[in-house]
Amino acid sequence: MPRVLDLFSCAGGAATGYHRAGFNIDGVDIAARPNYPFPMHRGDALERLAHLITTGEIERYTLVHASPPCQAQCALTVGTNRSQGWGGLHDDLVAPTRELLERTGLPYVIEQPNGRATIRKDLSLCGEMFGLGVLRHRNFELGNWTTPRPTHRVHRGYVRGHRHGIYREGPYVAPYGSGGGKASVPEMQTAMGITWTDVREELTEAIPLAYTKWIGTAFLTCRQEVLA
Repeated sequence: MPRVLDLFSCAGGAATGYHRAGFNIDGVDIAARPNYPFPMHRGDALERLAHLITTGEIERYTLVHASPPCQAQCALTVGTNRSQGWGGLHDDLVAPTRELLERTGLPYVIEQPNGRATIRKDLSLCGEMFGLGVLRHRNFELGNWTTPRPTHRVHRGYVRGHRHGIYREGPYVAPYGSGGGKASVPEMQTAMGITWTDVREELTEAIPLAYTKWIGTAFLTCRQEVLA
């Protein structure tokens, strides 16, 4: 069975999508993640990747997925938080992650939210494409492989909650923060299909597993076409 190395794995939203597409998974995260549903190495993701490259163990993998911390360049940080003087400094790990991924010679995926992260937006996915209860726009850079971009569907309405002093109802919930109409933990679990963790911080950082199930399926289809 093909195997994905899941870097910066958090609670396993991305990993579970790949698993459902037909992959075995190995995760890497610097924090203890007892809810992660697959084998996981606890440690620095880039140090682990460099070790796998040096030892040749990277050859056991078919695809590498990386979701480096997004706080440095995500829309929330560079927009509302920065304008209000909230938050602090964050490391931007996208460039060093890409450099190591290129050294592997393997196909890879880098995931980031909307914002100023310096990645190619080879894919842009949205919860509405999969009939989910969140929008959670995410961009993906595809290295050493490609696939056609799916059509971004028109949103059905607003995200529920307060924004700029106005409260609106809508078909989507906001899976970040708390208060102001933001999603509860059960609402986030249902909206993203993530039922194996009830830790708010893990849910707010997760991407819906539908995204990587789609990407994993597209990758396997591309791979089969190349091998045919």
